[in-house]
Amino acid sequence: MNMAITDGLVLMPPAFAAGLALWSRGDGVPGSGSYAGQPNAALVAADADFGGCLELQKTEATQKLRCFQQIPLQPGLYLRVTARVKAVAGALPAVRIAGWAGRSDGTNLASAVQVGPSVALTSYGEVVTVTAIVGAGNRQGVDMVWGGAAVYGHFGLDLTGSNGGIVRIDDISIEDATPVFQRKLLALVDVRDHGAVGDGATDDTAAFLAADAEAAATGRELLVSAGTYRVEGHLTLNARVRFEGRLSMPAESRLACTRNFDLDSYASAFGSETAGFAKALQALFYFSDHVALDLSGRRVDLAGPVDVAALAGLTSFAQRRLLTNGQLNAVPGDAWATETVSSHATYSTSAPTRLTGVVNVAAVPVGALVSGAGVGREVYVLSKNVGAGTIELSLPPGGLAGRRSFGFTRYKYMLDFSGFASLSKFEITDVELQCNGEASAILLPMAGSTFRLADAVINKPKDRGVTSAGSGCQGLFIDQCQFLSNEQPARAQDRSSIGLNVNSNDVKIRDNRVVRFAHFAILNGTGHMLIGNHIFQGDDETAGLRRAGIVFTQTNTKSLVTGNYIDNCFIEWSNEHDPAPGYASEYSFGGLTVSDNIFTTTDVAGSFCWFVLAPKGAGHFLNGLSLTGNAFRAVNGDVERIDRLDSSVATMDFSRFRNVTIGNNTFNGVGQITASPVTVEHVQNTAAATWSVDASAFLPFGARARNVSALVAEGAITTAAGAVQFVTPYVQVEQGSGGRLVNLRWPQEVKGRMQVTLRCDNPV
Repeated sequence: MNMAITDGLVLMPPAFAAGLALWSRGDGVPGSGSYAGQPNAALVAADADFGGCLELQKTEATQKLRCFQQIPLQPGLYLRVTARVKAVAGALPAVRIAGWAGRSDGTNLASAVQVGPSVALTSYGEVVTVTAIVGAGNRQGVDMVWGGAAVYGHFGLDLTGSNGGIVRIDDISIEDATPVFQRKLLALVDVRDHGAVGDGATDDTAAFLAADAEAAATGRELLVSAGTYRVEGHLTLNARVRFEGRLSMPAESRLACTRNFDLDSYASAFGSETAGFAKALQALFYFSDHVALDLSGRRVDLAGPVDVAALAGLTSFAQRRLLTNGQLNAVPGDAWATETVSSHATYSTSAPTRLTGVVNVAAVPVGALVSGAGVGREVYVLSKNVGAGTIELSLPPGGLAGRRSFGFTRYKYMLDFSGFASLSKFEITDVELQCNGEASAILLPMAGSTFRLADAVINKPKDRGVTSAGSGCQGLFIDQCQFLSNEQPARAQDRSSIGLNVNSNDVKIRDNRVVRFAHFAILNGTGHMLIGNHIFQGDDETAGLRRAGIVFTQTNTKSLVTGNYIDNCFIEWSNEHDPAPGYASEYSFGGLTVSDNIFTTTDVAGSFCWFVLAPKGAGHFLNGLSLTGNAFRAVNGDVERIDRLDSSVATMDFSRFRNVTIGNNTFNGVGQITASPVTVEHVQNTAAATWSVDASAFLPFGARARNVSALVAEGAITTAAGAVQFVTPYVQVEQGSGGRLVNLRWPQEVKGRMQVTLRCDNPV
């Protein structure tokens, strides 16, 4: 007997010698008749085989023998009921173990199997042992499955067959057979012990809850033994659970394994990593005592996009949640196919993020990239109103108004969060998104803040790494990740994939490694920090073209680029998303610090520049640019200069430059140093009253010489005849063509050498 289960439980029925009043000729329930004084029943004191026993003549179609004693039964307890019987006269009957299953309210559990296997008596005097096992669980070897609702039984036997036969029955024994079914009884509670059927059709929810309650209360592990268990509705398991069998649940129903919330458990529960990942990710949004889903270091194959919001059944969520430690792998299939729609719409700069009169608006997917003449990069469909025929955009498409053609391209993402109207504090760490050129990686929620991607790998995205189609990039963290393009063999100018884009403010992009995209980051908004990244966008071409690695599309960007390795690409600064790109008393280009970076190129055309200013409207100027402490190096071919003004659309108002500092940089393989302020040495060999000082090659972006901050004569200033003059000139700035020269005006004609410090701006 297993005392861990049965200690304190009285399992053995009374001996017949204790009196036949203790034995019922019915079901054993109170009020049923006993065998005391019955003519067909007698005690035998000394049978040769049994010693004391009961002699019983069969007088009914089913002659019942039940003890009045209530034998307890509980989940996890299995009882073996045994009777030894022999025929002594008359017709030979059949014998079976039988019982009456009692509920806690004293009623019979009619659905329970209440008879065991039947054994025929075939000769007189032969001792036949009849046995049956009774228990809650639907296990192999259990003859009478009573489920979790039966709490006691009245046990005995039945005689069936022809009447008139006389049998002798030894004392009936009942013993604990639990060890037959539970090898580690102290460690496990099996759901089958509480009545779970495991046939894939019967709702086993109640059995799971009962078994879990026992396991949690006793500190044991819940065992879901072999079988397929249907659970209708949500299920929370508070004990640690081991799955040998499988669960079947409606798509909207959640499984919460609160003590082992990891992919291993869910994959075991649902039969595959893919199905397990979906159910675990669904549950992640409903836990209060778990914030992280551990992928257990395993790979999850995805045959199509995971619509996270639809899976969760939510449109907003603001608690921290973490997906970590594994790989998501895109497998080929039609579900990754890009959707493309062409349409016509009207754009007005008075409603800068709206398209109206959109043809076939119902077909335009939310989250689609918008393209067309004059449309800035990385503009997406934020929402649509089919009835009104309008589309809301993530950013203004630019400054071209009117009726025109637009293209809408909806990429497919492995993790698509766009169904969330708002999601904050979601994190993905130590996960590789293996896109395999089949899928893009992550589409951020439409709104929210502080989404975090850290120590992750975006590997071979088909079109995009991380996309923001709304404002869900507010406060985005991208830390210590690798972005590996699917277009690495292609020439830089032929690539189209983009690592990430941003529409909102305060993004931190730190310590990432980025390889060969068309662009790594297209950044609208302000307050960004790019620190410690290695951005490599080169190719294998000789004298090859290069594209921007980092693109700022906000004029007053209030951002810094510090300590990065910017390799075979450049920084571009534009206002391509401005609906009114010309200057109109707003903040102009400013607030950008580019410091202590390594800039390098290999085999590029000499016209390449590492910093490109590209205004899309007239009248703009620089008010706050610091380009300091950087190292510029060109390998296998010199670069003409580090800076360039792209004036293909508009130039700058150089007369309004303020707070521009370009200095303390080093230049190798660069034809012309750029600096402001810059100190140049002017040597005047012929005496003149006006010395024209030309430092225009040093000034950035073709800017003017607007200020002289220092004049130092090196040696004597003399007349033509050599007489030393103790005189000081005054300066005239912005002289000559384009205002790029400075005149030193002397009170008389003199000659000599002068160190002149000038700058392209007003410093305050």
